[in-house]
Amino acid sequence: MARNIQSLERAAAMLRLLAGGERRLGLSDIASALGLAKGTAHGILRTLQQEGFVEQDEASGRYQLGAELLRLGTTYLDVHELRARALVWTDDLARSSGESVYLGVLHHHGVLIVHHVFRPDDSRQVLEIGAMQPLHSTALGKVLSAYDPVAHSEAVEADRKAFTDRTVCDLEGFERILDLTRARGYASDVEETWEGVASIAAPIHDRRRMPVGAVGITGAVERVCPRGELRPELIAAVRDCARAVSRDLGARRF
Repeated sequence: MARNIQSLERAAAMLRLLAGGERRLGLSDIASALGLAKGTAHGILRTLQQEGFVEQDEASGRYQLGAELLRLGTTYLDVHELRARALVWTDDLARSSGESVYLGVLHHHGVLIVHHVFRPDDSRQVLEIGAMQPLHSTALGKVLSAYDPVAHSEAVEADRKAFTDRTVCDLEGFERILDLTRARGYASDVEETWEGVASIAAPIHDRRRMPVGAVGITGAVERVCPRGELRPELIAAVRDCARAVSRDLGARRF
């Protein structure tokens, strides 16, 4: 019979302890509650902190659960289920907008494309399922960074590369974009990642109103953003699609 790994059992016990009772606990409290030496408890907490499962308050030195657990807490929502729920709505969005539609989720410090609907015309197109997009410059990435604290943390800590002269790389400017995204419920990318290309994206939530992905359209600037302004009907269509998928995932009106 295989033996249990003691360090993993202790780490799990710490997470359960932090999940209940007081919001924050000190090292002595944790060590005492679990019957551990302070040095042992501190080593486990340090590892959990490095992985994002635990955070330490700078002022008090106390520990609390970290944002990475938000990501793990939504893994019950399989990517395949998200894609399945979005199939009909993304097809409708492609038809109504005349543009390519992308469904993305947070993955390895970027946006993983899990579904791609071709632009409904006869042009040659390449399927981009499995492709990665940056968090700081794309519409999908900005939406995830605005609504998902894990994505936000990763975008803030990343090297925000300039892809074009329109890419916003400084932290203050990036945070202003995220504030605007949350205020209006969608994000845009007008030649910030690719010259001549514009995108619009909106967040998808689950039944607990947790952000689980983003959906958006991408097309030529002259179609998506004629005369320098995003077409209002495209914004409305993207937001309607995101709401529809969210409703299918059990989210109430938001």
